[in-house]
Amino acid sequence: MKLSFLPPALRRAIDCLNLNYLTEIRIRRGQPVIIEYRGEYVYVNGCGATRDRRGAICVSDVDGLLNGALSGSVYAYAEQLKRSYVTLDGGVRIGIAGEYVTRGANIEGVRAVTSLNIRIPHDIRGCADRLAALCGEGPKGALIFSPPGFGKTTMLRDLARRLSARYNVVVIDERGELSAADCQGDGYFLGERCDVFRGGHKLACFYAAIRAMKPQAIVTDELYGDEDFGAVKYAADCGIAVCASTHVTREDALKGLPFDYFCRLTGIGKEVIVYDKNFNAVRDNCGHDGDRRAALGR
Repeated sequence: MKLSFLPPALRRAIDCLNLNYLTEIRIRRGQPVIIEYRGEYVYVNGCGATRDRRGAICVSDVDGLLNGALSGSVYAYAEQLKRSYVTLDGGVRIGIAGEYVTRGANIEGVRAVTSLNIRIPHDIRGCADRLAALCGEGPKGALIFSPPGFGKTTMLRDLARRLSARYNVVVIDERGELSAADCQGDGYFLGERCDVFRGGHKLACFYAAIRAMKPQAIVTDELYGDEDFGAVKYAADCGIAVCASTHVTREDALKGLPFDYFCRLTGIGKEVIVYDKNFNAVRDNCGHDGDRRAALGR
């Protein structure tokens, strides 16, 4: 995981932690660094995580930190910056707050950066076992839903790997997080029958994947809006199962969408509930095994 851009004192502190339990590093200019660790927000000092604000590490040059994370090549990330975040090689995602330059409703860029939210990806094999057992016959489609930070991407990553053991799977990785592949193709192993479409517009990639790769299942992250759900319907009409995630949590907004199962994540280390297409709870659901193998991080 590439966190070498962090200031030396913060990097040494992070090295003292078990990265399996680290999900976020929140940096605000001149304020103590706060991390999400073991499901709690705590400070970080020279020895690692602490609940004591005294001695907590602070970062003053947030602009410089972001520039270092981008290897000094802001231009290469210009399009991502318009969406308020960047994804680095390895799947590390940095959300950005500061002075946004807009033209109408469109973001043109960001300057005078004041805050960064560094989200740490995780690869937890086995966290999607029970959901994969339900989706693996056919295959079937599933929508994983929860507020941000409950482990949707982590579960989708494992689900893609499990499905690709039996089926031809296309992963549409619009933000570069599911596969975490770099330009050399290095990233998470998603199975020998998996093909990755990385960085493109989701709807266009759906059409291209179906035409070019003849998938039996498509896995993609963060559906939102009529266009995204229209792409899912198009795939379903073509007989292709779609496994995806969304931040939408209202059951009435989800019911009727073309998925065989809906999977609700309720928090890191907490209950995971699976429903059928009519939102009846499935008795043999994809619950946790008690040691963070299910919903973790992203």
